[in-house]
Amino acid sequence: MFSNLPKFVFLTGKGGVGKTSLACATAVKMADMGERVLLVSTDPASNVGQVFGMEIGNHITPIATVPGLDALEIDPEGAAAEYRERIVGPMRGVLPEKALKGIEEQLSGACTTEIAAFDEFTALLTDDAVTNAYDHIIFDTAPTGHTIRLLKLPGAWSGFLETGGDASCLGPLAGLEKQRARYAAAVESLSDSAHTKLILVARPRTSSLAEAARTSAELAHIGIANQHLAINGLMPEDAMGDALANALIARERTAISGMDAGLAALPQSRFALRPENLVGLDALRRMGAPVDLSKAVARTIEADLPTLAALVDGIEASGKGLVMTMGKGGVGKTTIAAAVAVELAGRGHEVLLTTTDPAAHLTETLAGDVPNLTVSRIDPEAETQAYRDHILASKGASLDAQGRAMLEEDLRSPCTEEIAVFQAFSRVIREAGRKFVVMDTAPTGHTLLLLDATGSYHRDVMRHAGENAGHMTTPMMRLQDPERTKILIVTLPETTPVLEAARLQEDLRRAGIDPWAWVVNASLAATGTTHPVLAARAATEAPEIAKIRDGLAKRHAIVPMLAEDPVGAARLRALVGQSMKLAVATGDI
Repeated sequence: MFSNLPKFVFLTGKGGVGKTSLACATAVKMADMGERVLLVSTDPASNVGQVFGMEIGNHITPIATVPGLDALEIDPEGAAAEYRERIVGPMRGVLPEKALKGIEEQLSGACTTEIAAFDEFTALLTDDAVTNAYDHIIFDTAPTGHTIRLLKLPGAWSGFLETGGDASCLGPLAGLEKQRARYAAAVESLSDSAHTKLILVARPRTSSLAEAARTSAELAHIGIANQHLAINGLMPEDAMGDALANALIARERTAISGMDAGLAALPQSRFALRPENLVGLDALRRMGAPVDLSKAVARTIEADLPTLAALVDGIEASGKGLVMTMGKGGVGKTTIAAAVAVELAGRGHEVLLTTTDPAAHLTETLAGDVPNLTVSRIDPEAETQAYRDHILASKGASLDAQGRAMLEEDLRSPCTEEIAVFQAFSRVIREAGRKFVVMDTAPTGHTLLLLDATGSYHRDVMRHAGENAGHMTTPMMRLQDPERTKILIVTLPETTPVLEAARLQEDLRRAGIDPWAWVVNASLAATGTTHPVLAARAATEAPEIAKIRDGLAKRHAIVPMLAEDPVGAARLRALVGQSMKLAVATGDI
């Protein structure tokens, strides 16, 4: 991965796969080879400064301990705030407050943050004074294919909005005409294989590799062909008699051997699971080296790890209600939802489990019928297509070809699926008035607010209810009522997933929805593993768990990393567990 790098190198991948660590290690390696390198982070969860043990911020800063290396942390949230104000500011005092709030909500989602960050780093891509000063510019986090396609579309976005366009992701592009030439140059640079390489970072897990395959195909389709796959966090081949380590090794081999053929054909680099957090130069320079298990030194720590049992007790107390698992992809929302549903059913309650996972996957997880449990399966693809067709037939009917192209691209955004799936969820929410309904995969607070701001079910119902409005209960009102709905935020005990979960919580609170509890999934600290690498990783979870316990969550539970998949009602109920105190063996390497 470190050889023959072009001028621009982009690393992309889901949160928690190790993009920042690989970007920093690559930058240090190139600088050690005598190259002039600029490391740029556009990741909202960036910890580049923490990795190097210094403050960097939104200006080019020399890394004093690495001659030839400079770094820059673009603040996407700050850039998005400035970006929103540039668009909304001139409208204050001109448009009604209600209209302003609708525009602000359109500009509050992930698309705005990404486009605002893109606005910042396109200046680097097209500034000859900057690019000529460096041999390599390495970007931690690349723009998505959706954003690049949006920027390729012609026309006046603000004009589309002014004529009644109110879909989910067009708002961030209002007022960009002045920068369109610069963006075109940046997009052209991204597509130039001689000058740009895209590194897809993934964990050696089936879901992570499948996500990398989707990203690879999408970017290749729009002309970004110079790709490289980096598989990060591979277990050492020696399980050292540890059952969990042995199971993880076997799982990784299965995932890698079964990856998409197109992804498997890419040039590859593989990196071992490190026993340490990759902070500091010594750790970064060790990243590509084998792990020496003989240097492990065992020690023991005590850890109080509350499990799902106490949370289910609290959920059960009301006798009925809605439970929703929320979180980024790959954190285990489906497993946690299934475990909670099966446990409630096992306690004698009538439960509906509804999920957007494919039916076969859920069927395999439950491994048979469960007394008192009914499963409702929502097909996101079918719901999203029906929603797209409806919007194109209604809002798109009066648009010209250019306007329709804009609307079609907007309807490819992640927000579209969330809106479509939420509408399907809304059809079953009312059942929570008489039994437990457990929902897997939920929309973000931004999407909920966007629904409300652009003529959602909630606002339509309240507008037409008239004098009966005081007696109406809409899906949004149910979500906002803690007596009716309990939101479980699911995360992993790692820095980036916890930061992303914290942002999700803030997003939900903006929509008037206060999460009831956090669930920390796949914790090594909860396993008692004796494998030196896994035990050392378990020790690194402590600060993240403390952050959740002491500041982020009103209540929380810790779910262990599993040696075997939780298949069947018995294993799912066992996952709920009982309160326990573990002695966790850890290793220093």
